[in-house]
Amino acid sequence: MYRIKAGQRDAARRLGVVIRPSTVKNKKLDVYKNGIKVASIGLVGYGDYWSYVQDEKFNRAPKGTAAQRRRLYKIRNANECAAKGTVGYYACKILW
Repeated sequence: MYRIKAGQRDAARRLGVVIRPSTVKNKKLDVYKNGIKVASIGLVGYGDYWSYVQDEKFNRAPKGTAAQRRRLYKIRNANECAAKGTVGYYACKILW
């Protein structure tokens, strides 16, 4: 089961949603708004900003890796990050 990180909880709180470990196989998180599931985000086998931050903290990745990965993700997914309420929007705002 995927462990939710503090930064992800903070991001979800700012968006006005609740996150829980996903009930969908191979997904990281389920996003709930007003008690209704609106999205399942993140594939378990892939990294996200918070996992890269953790890798940097424990010297498993060079410093600056998390920021660089975040920047590249946001460039690649600019349209999805801008479309409020979509799965891509929640992935962008909570995982990255």
